[in-house]
Amino acid sequence: MSIVERTRADAQSRAAAEPAYRDPAALRRAVRDGRFRGQTAGQAPGFVQGNLAILPRDFAADFLRFCQLNPKPCPVIGMGEPGDPALPRLGRDIDIRTDVPGYRVFRDGELAAEPADILGPWRGDLVTFVLGCSFSFEAALIEGGLRVRHIDEGKNVAMYCTNVPNAPAGPFGGTLVVSMRPFSPKDAIRAIQITSRFPNVHGAPVHFGDPAAIGIADLARPDFGDAVAIAPGEVPVFWACGVTPQQAIRAARPPLAITHQPGAMLVTDLRNSELASF
Repeated sequence: MSIVERTRADAQSRAAAEPAYRDPAALRRAVRDGRFRGQTAGQAPGFVQGNLAILPRDFAADFLRFCQLNPKPCPVIGMGEPGDPALPRLGRDIDIRTDVPGYRVFRDGELAAEPADILGPWRGDLVTFVLGCSFSFEAALIEGGLRVRHIDEGKNVAMYCTNVPNAPAGPFGGTLVVSMRPFSPKDAIRAIQITSRFPNVHGAPVHFGDPAAIGIADLARPDFGDAVAIAPGEVPVFWACGVTPQQAIRAARPPLAITHQPGAMLVTDLRNSELASF
């Protein structure tokens, strides 16, 4: 690659990493108005992003217990009242029916639709859960001087199903899903130190190094998201991922369940620093 080509590639990488929205309320308004439908990685840096799980009230207690038994992939940061789309603790103007860039609607465990909003399927017995997301700690990684590959490349984070079993609760169980970010060994140690401060958004990694040790056959073929380049000498580092409860919900086969599309999160008004443990 020539110097000119390298300069152009670096400029494109910086542009891909530059957030379109820094204010979470402005981002939610753009989502609500249909002006933003992309991945939320890198958007509203410094603010907590959340995974979405919406279930009928009859399933809510077992799902809450499942989250309590599996806090790494399922850290609960918000929970709504039955039938109420508001989440005032996470943002005064949030309407969970319209403020996520992409939804997935499941009926009896099967994907039925991927709508832009859920005003249609919403009903009075639905309970909203918002779970901590690894996107929220990525700003802390960047502030710590680390480069986050999928943000640099303008992609969604790579996510993989593993063979690590979850602790079951009622109909919910299944195996852990992880997200992956490559780092040099030196930077991997720093990434572990930084993310350990944020247990409410998945915290420290669950694994690094050999992906086969947790049942991942090919890093170039993620189950969700996009593959990213791994440079010579880098090691893959794996964090528990909020797609884990989505897979558990599908296996439980409730008559209706609603989640976010992978990578399209609810962006809240909470700051990451509010969830830091030290």
